[in-house]
Amino acid sequence: MKRLFSGISAGILISIGGSTFLASDNKYVGAMFFCVALICICAKSYFLFTGKVGYLFEDHSKQQIGDVLMALLGNAIGTIACGYVLGFALPNVADAALAACTAKLEQTILMAFVRGVFCGILMYLAVSIYKEKGSYISVLFCVPAFILAGFEHSIADMFYFAASGIVSLRATGFIWIVILGNALGGMLLPVLGRIGKSEDKK
Repeated sequence: MKRLFSGISAGILISIGGSTFLASDNKYVGAMFFCVALICICAKSYFLFTGKVGYLFEDHSKQQIGDVLMALLGNAIGTIACGYVLGFALPNVADAALAACTAKLEQTILMAFVRGVFCGILMYLAVSIYKEKGSYISVLFCVPAFILAGFEHSIADMFYFAASGIVSLRATGFIWIVILGNALGGMLLPVLGRIGKSEDKK
């Protein structure tokens, strides 16, 4: 239950970041202030799927797999609940979310997957550099980078779709495609790093 609640907490913070982005007239300002979500998540060690899934390649123990699954479930509960509440309380956020999600559903499956992969790469870097260096500088650059580039973050997308009021099989399928892309992107650099080390040993 502690893991689940940690995931819900992370989902709430991502929702706050997403609301700030949607409510901002300037996309650059909104992208920067979205960082408050991941900074707080890192500082409090909350469970965020896109921050944990990249470590599955290095540690695929039952506990790590459980942490990732609980993170995903908790994130979904937190973002979807906040999406409906904030979509109701902030009509401007709901309108912006509707426009954004309508555009997202125009993507092909491959486009959504690729965008998810590259977001996963940046999220892995943001969290891993924070853990290794103890600095938030990676968060301050990686988060705005994935937003401004148009990459897809599955947990943020859960909030956007809930806030938009769009409930459909197509929307659900879109989220799962992005989840898979985020997972692959998050593990890509660790895999390449392991291959590089193997070559060095040879």
